[in-house]
Amino acid sequence: MFDHCLYFNSAALARLVEREWTAVYAEFGLTPPQGFVLRVVLATPGCLSSQVADILGIARPTATRLIDSLCEKQLVERSQAKTDGREWTVSVTAAGRALDRPINNASARIARTLRGKIGPELFESAVTSMHEVRKALA
Repeated sequence: MFDHCLYFNSAALARLVEREWTAVYAEFGLTPPQGFVLRVVLATPGCLSSQVADILGIARPTATRLIDSLCEKQLVERSQAKTDGREWTVSVTAAGRALDRPINNASARIARTLRGKIGPELFESAVTSMHEVRKALA
């Protein structure tokens, strides 16, 4: 009935993929969105909170809430940006840094698992297509 509906198929796929990533990030006491924010901060220490939002394609208030939750878990810390008093830089703490390799390894592992279930060609094609659709709709 909805085979050609972008909304239905993308939402249904998102729910399936969310379950897979939720199980992976639960090992670290994180939700998938928290895990991806942490990975951004690990890759770009001292980034602005607005950059986190831009990189992940999420709203700034959403990024702020996720950063707040990581601050509560003492995985990241915030400090006022030197260039703009309205902005905050986000840096990883020692506890967050300790998760760098484990969380990236776990992410690579789930990506391999999904690639194996889907097949490498379809996996790469789907990710590339979804990225292009996101860019076109943004």
